[in-house]
Amino acid sequence: MVLRTGEEYVNAIRHRNKVEIYVMGKEVKDVTEHPFLKPSVLAFKATYDAAHEEDSESLARAWSSFINEEVNRFTHIHRSPEDLAAKVKLLRKISHKTGACFQRCVGWDALNAIYVTSRLMAERGKKEYYERFVEYLKYVQKNDVALAGAMTDVKGIRTLRPHEQPHAYLRVTQVTKDGIYVSGAKANITGIGAAEEIVVMPTRAMSEKDMDFAVAFSIPLDTEGIKVIIGRQVNDGRRLEEGEIDGLPYRTNHEGLVIFDNVFVPMERVFMLGDWQMSGILVEIFSSYHRQGYGGCKSGLGDVIIGAAYNLAKQIGVEKAPHIQNKLNEMVLLNENMYGSGIAASLDAVKLCEDGCWWVNPMFANVTKQLVTRFPYEITKFSTDIAGGIIGTAPSEWDLKNPKLKPYIEKYLQGMMDYSTEDRLRMVRLLENVGFSVAFLIESVHGAGSPEAQRIAINRVYDYEYAEKIAKYLSQIEKRIDFKENAEPWRKTDTEKIASSG
Repeated sequence: MVLRTGEEYVNAIRHRNKVEIYVMGKEVKDVTEHPFLKPSVLAFKATYDAAHEEDSESLARAWSSFINEEVNRFTHIHRSPEDLAAKVKLLRKISHKTGACFQRCVGWDALNAIYVTSRLMAERGKKEYYERFVEYLKYVQKNDVALAGAMTDVKGIRTLRPHEQPHAYLRVTQVTKDGIYVSGAKANITGIGAAEEIVVMPTRAMSEKDMDFAVAFSIPLDTEGIKVIIGRQVNDGRRLEEGEIDGLPYRTNHEGLVIFDNVFVPMERVFMLGDWQMSGILVEIFSSYHRQGYGGCKSGLGDVIIGAAYNLAKQIGVEKAPHIQNKLNEMVLLNENMYGSGIAASLDAVKLCEDGCWWVNPMFANVTKQLVTRFPYEITKFSTDIAGGIIGTAPSEWDLKNPKLKPYIEKYLQGMMDYSTEDRLRMVRLLENVGFSVAFLIESVHGAGSPEAQRIAINRVYDYEYAEKIAKYLSQIEKRIDFKENAEPWRKTDTEKIASSG
C-alpha cells in the first residue's frame, strides 16, 4: 500500500463503528458525505493526491530508511535540513490546491517529535519507548495512515497545575500489564474527524506530582469511548446550503473537542508513561517543528489571497494604480518573510543524534510563528482594502440564481467587461472565505501555541547578557571580551542540552 491514492484514503474512513462524531448536536456516521465535513475530507485527500500528481510528487514523496521504500512525506521522519525545507515547500504547494488547512501536519510533527524524544530517552537507557515507536512508525508508513496530532488540553484555570485540576488535562487512570486507561479531553484538534488515528502528547512541562498526565500514545480514532464534537467556524453554515459560490464545497478544514471516556490504549502504543522529566522536552521539540511549518502553509494561503486581490483589482480596472501596486507589493513582502523564516529554520537545522535526528532551528522556528501571528492580519487588511466593501456585503449566490434578481445584480455589479458579475462574486467569496478563515487568522494566532509562548521561547534562547557584553566592549566600558565561536548570541535549548549531554 505505502503510497495510497486519495480515493483509497477516503474509502478507508467511510465507515466508523465505535467513535461518536457530532456536528451541531447530531451524530455523523459518514464524514465523507456529510456536507459539513466533506470539504475537510477533500482537503485531507489532497495530501494523498499530491504524491501522485506530476507537479508535486517530488516534494510529496520521501525515502524511508525504516521500511526501505518510498513513502508519503506526511509520514516521513526528517533526515536532513533539506528534508525540513522540503516540508515547508510542500505545505506552501498544497495550500495552492486546497485554499485551506489540509490538517495532516500536526500528526506529522507529532511523529517526528516522539521519534526524537523516544530516541533521546533510549540513549539514556529507557529503550522500550523507542522500540515501540519505531514499530508503530513502520505501520504508519506501510499503510500511509492519516494521523491527527493531539497536544492541547482544555487547561481550565491556567494558574493551576494538572494535578490541581485533573479534569482539565488528559490523564492515565489505570495501568495494567496489557495497557493503560485514559480519561480527559483534547481541544481544538485539527482535522480530527477526517483522521484514522490520533497521536496524543502532553501539553506542557510536568512536575513529579503531574506524573499521571505525562503520557504519549497513539490510538485509532474508531475506538470505544472516544467522542468528537466538531467546532463551529466563521461562515460554516454555508457548507450546509449545498451551494458552489458562497460556501466552501471544495476544500476547508475543521477542529474538534476530543473526549476520552475511560479509553483503553494497548501498551505497544504507549510512548511515554509517567516520564514527567521529558514531557517538557517533547513539547519543546513538537512546538518548534510545528511553528516552522507555518511558514509554508500560511504563505501558501497568502498566495491565494494575493492572487484574489490582484484579480479583483483587475476586475474593477485599478490594478495599475500606484497605491494598489504598493499594497500588493507589501502583501508579497509580508508573505515572503513568513516563508523565508520557515526555510531558515529548516536549513539551519540542529542535529540531535548521530544517525539523523534533525530538529529545526528553534530560534528561527519561533520567529516564524511570531511573524505568522501578525502578517496574515496585515495581508487580509490590504486585500480587504483592494477588494472594497463588497467583500462583506455581496449578494448571495441564491440572489444571483433568482431569475427576477439576476439581471439587476449583473447590471449593477458589473466591472471590466472581460469578467462577468459571477466571476466577481466568485472571487469575492474566495477572498472572504480564505482571508477571514480560521485557517488563516485564528489558527495563525493560536496554532502551535499562543504568541506569548513563542516570545517565552525566544527569550530563553537569546542571550541578552552576551549581547550586553558585546555592547560594553564596543563602548569601551569593558576592555576585553571572550567572544563565542557562534555568530549568533543564542543559548542552547533544553532539548539541545539533553542531546549534547548524552
